[in-house]
Amino acid sequence: MMYTTWTIIRRSGISAIPLVCVLWTAIPAYPKPAAATDLTNIRAHAEQGSVRDEIVLAGDYFAGTGVPQDLKMAAYWYEKAAGHGSPEAQNQIGYFYQAGIGVPQDSKRAIHWYQLAASSGFARAKVNLAVAYLRGSGVQKNSDITVRLLNEAFQQGNGTAATYLGILTYFGIGLKEDKIAAERWFEAGLKLHDPLAAYNLGSMYSTDINHSHDLPKAAELLRQAADAGYVPAMHSLGLLLVNHPELKQDPQQLRTLLETAASAGSWKSSIVLGILSRDGRGTPADDKAAYYHFRVALLQGGAQAEHVIKKDLEILSAKIGEQQSQAAISAAGAWYEHHPLALVFVYKEGTPRHDFPTVGIAYASEGSSAGQLLPLSGS
Repeated sequence: MMYTTWTIIRRSGISAIPLVCVLWTAIPAYPKPAAATDLTNIRAHAEQGSVRDEIVLAGDYFAGTGVPQDLKMAAYWYEKAAGHGSPEAQNQIGYFYQAGIGVPQDSKRAIHWYQLAASSGFARAKVNLAVAYLRGSGVQKNSDITVRLLNEAFQQGNGTAATYLGILTYFGIGLKEDKIAAERWFEAGLKLHDPLAAYNLGSMYSTDINHSHDLPKAAELLRQAADAGYVPAMHSLGLLLVNHPELKQDPQQLRTLLETAASAGSWKSSIVLGILSRDGRGTPADDKAAYYHFRVALLQGGAQAEHVIKKDLEILSAKIGEQQSQAAISAAGAWYEHHPLALVFVYKEGTPRHDFPTVGIAYASEGSSAGQLLPLSGS
């Protein structure tokens, strides 16, 4: 029997000013860990004012590579490099101040560094600065400046800027609402390999009531975004494949998508996993597994998740009995202790490496416009 759970969680849509746009721009990747002798040389050169080595040492402290992880020291060395004129480091330390990573949260200080990086022509900083003007974070809200900065960044080849312009146009924020023009912006972002553009186009082709649907094309677009590590796309693609078995799919890949998204904190994906176990779709029916997944979702999603699965929890708890229910609750709690954060992006092995640590990105805490950068082990 299908409960109301299924219809409630099946919808997805265009990102409404997604936090990940600003988060995405703050984080290039980082080279393979240096040997101990290399680290000694890096530190010596950093202390002599080598900007490149200041950045590498900051990344070592951020990721805990060769040294104990120390966010304050990471911020110290990024700010050193920023002071020596590196636009990339200026953008990075600006984000650290915005999110309060290793330094006290200070939106005005963040703006200072974003402005310096943007004045050097650094496109990612222009996007971050545009977001600040959009939100009124550290500066007075000004949609005209937001649009100007995003257009400048787009002209420099920044795909995230195109996606943001698409979102603003889609919702009529600072620009005239125009769904057709918004789609053109998303397509421009897609050409520049922006995963949010792929996600938004995939949503248009799959769930947007204002757009014609093309499910195979939607699946292709969502897969591009999911492959880039965008967690909402993993969930949306998994759900699309569950709802439309006529689409070609690998059952294990479908499961992996949902499990990866659930591990990254997507309570909706945990609910879908529970439904699949409850109803025996693609896996043998298993009420205990279903109850476990629903309990994980409850821990992840709180009141939102409870509203969706309350009836399921009551029915399944009665079916499996108090002893099995308590065992599932305990197992879900133990799992959640090791997966407490909801991530926006996760990066896979093989991510191209440049100058900064590979990270996962957690959603912003309540009242904050900046999410937490999380160094990934093995980066």
